[in-house]
Amino acid sequence: MSGSSLGENENNFCDYFALALPSVQALHPYLPGKPIEELQRELGLSNIVKLASNENPLGLSEKTVQAIQSVLKEGARYPDGNGYVLKKALVDFYAQKKQRIELNQLTLGNGSNDVLELIARAFVGSADEVIFSEYAFAVYAIVTQAIGAKAVEVAAKNWGHDLSAISAAITSKTKLIFLANPNNPTGTAFSKSELIQFMGSVPNNVLVVLDEAYGEYIKDDAFPDGLNLLTNYPNIIITRTFSKAWGLASMRVGYAISNPIIADMINRVRQPFNVNLFALVGAAAALTDSEYLEKGVELNRKGLHQIEEGLDKLGLTYIPSKGNFIAFNVHPKSGNNKDYSGVDVYQLLLKEGVIVRPLSNYKMPDFLRVSIGLPEENKRFLSSLATVLSALV
Repeated sequence: MSGSSLGENENNFCDYFALALPSVQALHPYLPGKPIEELQRELGLSNIVKLASNENPLGLSEKTVQAIQSVLKEGARYPDGNGYVLKKALVDFYAQKKQRIELNQLTLGNGSNDVLELIARAFVGSADEVIFSEYAFAVYAIVTQAIGAKAVEVAAKNWGHDLSAISAAITSKTKLIFLANPNNPTGTAFSKSELIQFMGSVPNNVLVVLDEAYGEYIKDDAFPDGLNLLTNYPNIIITRTFSKAWGLASMRVGYAISNPIIADMINRVRQPFNVNLFALVGAAAALTDSEYLEKGVELNRKGLHQIEEGLDKLGLTYIPSKGNFIAFNVHPKSGNNKDYSGVDVYQLLLKEGVIVRPLSNYKMPDFLRVSIGLPEENKRFLSSLATVLSALV
């Protein structure tokens, strides 16, 4: 056999790119936040602060650690494909909040990202339309394109969802609507009354995914808890995650709550064992640690205020946020130099050992998004940002 590769042998040549579906050929995959290890390799830095991926700065709950350690020796076995231990824990958790759900209303996923894709694959075909807002979570557009459906992006209002415009965009071909509350990356949120009014305009045969990945950070009754609307609006699918307020980002576990028939359809396309053993028991244990959740939410409230004050002092505008992050414009209101972008500031912050998130892929080229960290991490970010801007402005 010759040493030439298949690509160099004309007899074996195949245009594998052309074999892919047209929708996949045009797809741009989701870009996660830059890992600490990658920046260490690139610049040789050691003292790095990562505020790019909306992770919980508290780390794992001690109850989660203990639960995972207790099953380490079971790692050679497949987990329960139905995820009973976590589903039962979720039922019990919501029962304590006087919210009743049944096991057959739950779908578990490898992060809520997985659940979002499962919903689309279960219900949306290439002839259907999927509606989402401008500046909404990038995965909505990616999932829609991957399955070959038509994406309908509705212009945002004040960086958030314009529910009236989304309602007006519904056609006979609309199958699914993605709503994020709070929205990532802008941090905006719509009220309970706005959502109820919107749901009254949505036909029963159009599914509404209410993505509440950051819902735990809202402590205001004026904003909706999607679970309380499910009885009156059975076409709602609520998705939630353990990656943010619950501090389990690396475990990759999320879930959907919907009416049983919808849940049954979603579970039919769910891969077996899509949530691993350690994620199942870790998430179940996390639900019993209310003190951890409360501490994280309070830390986030204070951290948001700390970041907002710092941005104000730097003369920067930002989008008020209901999540554990905040998006801001990198150009000071009084600055004369506008010849730099958010990516430019992002690159300079990397050299300072601070990782944030550029938003150019959201058509927000002058913005960066920073996650709320520990007080000392927030302080480090603000100091580094001041240093970078002083060299630019």
